[in-house]
Amino acid sequence: MPPAPSKGDAAKGKRGAKPGARKKKRTESYLLHLHLQSLETILKQVHPKIGISSREMSIMNSFVNDIFGRVALEASKLAQYNKKSTINGREIQTAVRLLLPGELAKHAVSEGTKA
Repeated sequence: MPPAPSKGDAAKGKRGAKPGARKKKRTESYLLHLHLQSLETILKQVHPKIGISSREMSIMNSFVNDIFGRVALEASKLAQYNKKSTINGREIQTAVRLLLPGELAKHAVSEGTKA
């Protein structure tokens, strides 16, 4: 009698898959595409002659998403400490000051206030 498929096999889609069949490749969402385009636009503004590969762009995307998540988490903690139900610019600015080191935090705050 063959072993019963585990939960992991069902979640990975192995049950019912044809032998030799390829997995469906994930497609980028529209929002991710816009985000990557804006990163390329910024790169062209700073260094017009330099390009970026898709692997490098993926690394940059992971970095931006990681920093965004950290800032959002810290801002939500600050809002909870102050017994507020919404996150406003003040919490975001304080979270950036707490997370980023020295001069980078100052530059980020000044760019954020300009925007």
